Amino acid sequence: MQAQRFDASEPGSRLAGMTAAVEALAGGESIVLPTDTVYGIGCDPFRASAVQALLALKGRSRAMPPPVLIPDLERATALVTSIPEALAPALERFWPGALTVIFRASPEVSWDLGDTGGTVALRMPAHDVALELLRLVGPLAVSSANLTGQRPAQSVDEAIVQLGEGVGVYLDAGAVGHSFSDSPGSSGSTIIDASSVDAGGAWRVVRRGVVPIEALVSVLPGEWEG
Repeated sequence: MQAQRFDASEPGSRLAGMTAAVEALAGGESIVLPTDTVYGIGCDPFRASAVQALLALKGRSRAMPPPVLIPDLERATALVTSIPEALAPALERFWPGALTVIFRASPEVSWDLGDTGGTVALRMPAHDVALELLRLVGPLAVSSANLTGQRPAQSVDEAIVQLGEGVGVYLDAGAVGHSFSDSPGSSGSTIIDASSVDAGGAWRVVRRGVVPIEALVSVLPGEWEG
């Protein structure tokens, strides 16, 4: 398989890239797409073989399941058992954006993302190319576009060096994530676990990323761990 690269800043190339990405995803392949923080490698989350191929390409096991990107809150609601009412201020402020939230996954959704323990990590990225693709194809299982243990790619060139021909389509939107260069933590999204909040549990910090935890604590009442 020869990888295809499309310049998403040029309308004709962007349209061709979207078409190629939709076809690749429908065929069980992985694609690379930009987000507001880093480039991601994505696949159809409802196709177990595609998710396993994505994990294998990155050098990950099922113990590290990928998050799922969604284009809107309606799609998120369909994938989880519930969205805690207390979470609303954070979603209003940071979705779309660099906040990933772990929920209890709906038992009615048929997928196999790995060893999730019945949860799913969701994010609505603040990038027009990513959102356009997500509106076309629906939710995508997306992990950072790099080999495990290596630095996440913030350009398509960096992603190609690491993933090469293992990816069918690369959507190139230029450098990403540099507006977060002064933020604490990594260049990736901040991840919090809200899966036990409805049952009286605490908010749990899973990964400190570009959204400061202090900003989340200021809008999310209750106990925090991590």
